[in-house]
Amino acid sequence: MLTIGSIVWGVRDVPRAIRFWCDALDYQPARAPSDDWAILVPRSGTGQQLSITIVSSDAKDHQRHHLDLYAIDQAAEVERLLGLGARRVDWRYPDHADYVVLADPDGNTFCVVQK
Repeated sequence: MLTIGSIVWGVRDVPRAIRFWCDALDYQPARAPSDDWAILVPRSGTGQQLSITIVSSDAKDHQRHHLDLYAIDQAAEVERLLGLGARRVDWRYPDHADYVVLADPDGNTFCVVQK
């Protein structure tokens, strides 16, 4: 049986991505990151591992990954993420969408879903 061991997140600026995702998710590096790779884990010890890797593709031309982040208070989480450096993405939402599409500081899109 397979399980997800890590979500691999392609970025152009590894240190900036480490700062953003550690603050956004309350994660920390599992060990000292290199210039092109980092493994982030929850400070609490529970949850999915996130691996950050450097890529040459540009996020606006090539979707390199995707996350759905579940929130009990979606509006508050969206505002918190915007304060950390995320930005809103112009998106065509279906009626009654339960998600908001944001981009991290590197331009990678992700969704904040109302749980």
